[in-house]
Amino acid sequence: MIITGALLLSVMLTGCSQNAATTAPPAKAKVIRVGSETTYMPFEFQDEKTKEYTGFDIELMRAIGKQMGAEIQITSMNFDGLIPALEAGNVDVLISAMTITPERAEKVIFSDPYYKSGLSIMVRADENNIHNVKDLEGKKIAVQIGTSGADEAKKIPGAIVSEFNTVDQHNMELKAKGVDAVINDLPVNEYYVAKDGAGAAKIVGDVLDSEDFGIAITKKNPELATSINKALAELKQNGEYEKIYVKWFGKSSSK
Repeated sequence: MIITGALLLSVMLTGCSQNAATTAPPAKAKVIRVGSETTYMPFEFQDEKTKEYTGFDIELMRAIGKQMGAEIQITSMNFDGLIPALEAGNVDVLISAMTITPERAEKVIFSDPYYKSGLSIMVRADENNIHNVKDLEGKKIAVQIGTSGADEAKKIPGAIVSEFNTVDQHNMELKAKGVDAVINDLPVNEYYVAKDGAGAAKIVGDVLDSEDFGIAITKKNPELATSINKALAELKQNGEYEKIYVKWFGKSSSK
């Protein structure tokens, strides 16, 4: 009876151990640390009322995180500091209306393109002498530092290019007549003309250059890049990407 009792006690303890193992709390959800320059309406900005980061890029990144079962943590920083932060390991991913270029691709892994854009020229509403990029020769142009718009402006003969950390800053410079024009992504200029710059600014000329935006991922984690591409493709297939696109741009992504 003593031996039997010991065996029974052993079985009971083993059962308790197994039950404890199966009811242990699950591991914390994985976190993706995302860097973004959050003054770039309508792609990323801080809502004045809620103080939450929002915009097309932010909603898309959160949808990707949800698809992957991951928590998205947004860190705001200057655009020219994004890739250095990624290389230093301070963030895992960048989403900030970033154009896919060969130079940047040497430092990061880009996702599949998620948005097709182009550069445009914005001037004050009462400006009647600037109609295209040729008219910008010798003029004062405002751009955001580290962007493809800055690169394009520097190619214009005789142009005096002023670089600013944020879109708000170069738009204010245009309004104050400190520059003659702004070169930036078309949807960003369109958003300003329709909102804060309504009646004060306009877009002139053709789109200067077609370009694709991509999510930048650290080269130390190619598996993350694969997972993000998979999630992005799934969002496009299930219609969630289209919902986000229409919400922020008021039109279908196919137009």
